[in-house]
Amino acid sequence: MVIEKVIKPDYLFESSWEVCNKVGGIHTVVATKAFNLSSGYGKNHIMIGPDVWMDESQNPEFAEDPILFRTWKKQAASEGLRVRVGRWNVPGNPIAILVDFAQFIPKKDQILTDLWKNYQVDSLNGNWDYIESALFGVAAGKVIASFTKYNMPANQKVVAQFHEWM
Repeated sequence: MVIEKVIKPDYLFESSWEVCNKVGGIHTVVATKAFNLSSGYGKNHIMIGPDVWMDESQNPEFAEDPILFRTWKKQAASEGLRVRVGRWNVPGNPIAILVDFAQFIPKKDQILTDLWKNYQVDSLNGNWDYIESALFGVAAGKVIASFTKYNMPANQKVVAQFHEWM
């Protein structure tokens, strides 16, 4: 009999265009599972979405929390990352980090070139919906890298799940 040990990650990041931004069916998927995951992981379950609203008063799904991860937010800002941290207003109220990916628009040609050179991700025929989601994905990856480097010892385990067809 083979017994496999299940290894639970120390942190679980979930990234989606529809975190705090309801536009389609993925919103229901990630919002629904957030309740169970947040109760199991607590502050170690973090949702990442695009900061497309840019204004808390206009986004009914996001409540900013100036205390939550405040020292890391300063670090992220020093790395050129613009983020807002708070709670997603869905059952379970998971932690949400909203990422301003617009700062990467001027660098899009280099980013897309690097994606091709390193991973053969073809963007030659990509329209703006492709480019925008690719830039958000890169920004979300940078946020996860910054957060884990600042907040976690090297021996902790991290899982990042990126939702979408994009």
